Amino acid sequence: MHVHLEVDGHGHMAMPQDLFDASAAYFRSGERTPSVDRIAEVYRGLDMAAVIFTVDARTALGHVPNSVEDLVAGAARNNDVLIPFGSVDPRTGADAVRLARRQAGELGVRGFKFHPSLQGFDPSDPSFYPLWDALQELGLPALFHTGQNGMGAGLPGGRGIKLRFSNPLLLDDVAADFPGLTVIMAHPSVPWQDEANSIATHKANVHIDLSGWSPKYFPESLVRLSNNVLSSKVLFGTDYPLITPGKWLEAFADLPLKDEVRPGILRDNAVRLLGLA
Repeated sequence: MHVHLEVDGHGHMAMPQDLFDASAAYFRSGERTPSVDRIAEVYRGLDMAAVIFTVDARTALGHVPNSVEDLVAGAARNNDVLIPFGSVDPRTGADAVRLARRQAGELGVRGFKFHPSLQGFDPSDPSFYPLWDALQELGLPALFHTGQNGMGAGLPGGRGIKLRFSNPLLLDDVAADFPGLTVIMAHPSVPWQDEANSIATHKANVHIDLSGWSPKYFPESLVRLSNNVLSSKVLFGTDYPLITPGKWLEAFADLPLKDEVRPGILRDNAVRLLGLA
């Protein structure tokens, strides 16, 4: 449910170089900017499918994002393994709504990715409600980064990136006010895991993807609830290329999870959420 395309077919990078360098050091990642076709090759070799996206943070970063059109074209070339999500910059107001409708209607994206800290916005602010209303109308899920940030980690002031925008409690307002919008909270939401667990338990339209952390570091409360009340709400994700599927699955195999909940987490929950059945 969580794969980044960090460079488009024209060689344009998704973020400024200093953020790439800092995140690579934070995650100790190897192949940092694989092409869309390389990503497809990796996932095809593993007999997996993946949701793939970029992040449009042009206002906050002063950097034009890589091409969603290029991403969608690459996913179409590899539609046996890649599922494209779109991204718009919420801070562009009406333009974000217009672009989201275009990405859904003309390009055929299957959902949208947002990173409130990187994009520099509070998702519960009513000024962004027209965008959530549009996504609810389109019937497409919204995937939001939550919790700790690898982006800007170790840089002075975290490069100005504010963690509070990734508090999952801000998404509780969104999920409550737009009950027809599927909200996915990306990552274990450290240091707010209890809040994320509560929201996902309380609201039928909220899910959690398990990307961005090796499962051996998952908070105990997340593992425990994934075994019961959240077993249908948690979704396999890696944050590739920052974490490889093989490394993630190796650690996942050691978690104290019931055998009967593993297929849902690894496949069936996402199949249902994305309407792939």
